Amino acid sequence: MRIPVLTGTIKRRLLVNFRADPGVVGRLLPEPFRPLLQDGFAIVGICLICLEHERPLGLPQLLGAKSENAAHRFAVEWTDDAGIVRHGVYIARRHTDSTINQWTGARVFGLDQASARFTVEDRGGQIELDLQSSDGEVVVMVAGYESDRFPENSCFNSLRDAAKFFEDGSVGYSRRQEAGDNQLSGIELWTPIWTVGAFESTVARSTYFEDVTRFPLGSITYD
Repeated sequence: MRIPVLTGTIKRRLLVNFRADPGVVGRLLPEPFRPLLQDGFAIVGICLICLEHERPLGLPQLLGAKSENAAHRFAVEWTDDAGIVRHGVYIARRHTDSTINQWTGARVFGLDQASARFTVEDRGGQIELDLQSSDGEVVVMVAGYESDRFPENSCFNSLRDAAKFFEDGSVGYSRRQEAGDNQLSGIELWTPIWTVGAFESTVARSTYFEDVTRFPLGSITYD
């Protein structure tokens, strides 16, 4: 199935990453996905992205919309029908503050996007972001600032290694809610320029990853 192409401007994108026990993560993934490991850890996290001028390709920028969006995701690999190992992300939950994104996501792309309220302060590299899902199930809190320092305790050796890892994860799959758990929808994020910088977090929390029924104590930590 060919789906429409959307275009727009990424105003801000934060990748908030955690390292986790591969065995725990493997039990949360549908077939055919396996955890993509980095230094022996599974990598999970939240993609927080602010889009501007979002519209179908070919429409003028003036008709575009703005939205705050979040995706709880897992870095994965799988083997395709040709026997080639592919890399991407499996997205467990999506949230947006855009009614348009919810409607088009479900009806055009087969993507379930739950409603959420975003509170964002973005002051020249200093960011505070709170997300509260409308159903009350997910709360995300992120705060910090752009930095030239890459964290020494990360499972990645350098910012360049991390950038390459996440650049390869531009294809994302999620379950098609209306079709049950046995079908997946895919979407690809393409950017003409891929540039990554470090972000020093003072707060990085998500109740999705703090749920001990999903991630037992000691199985996940902020990276």
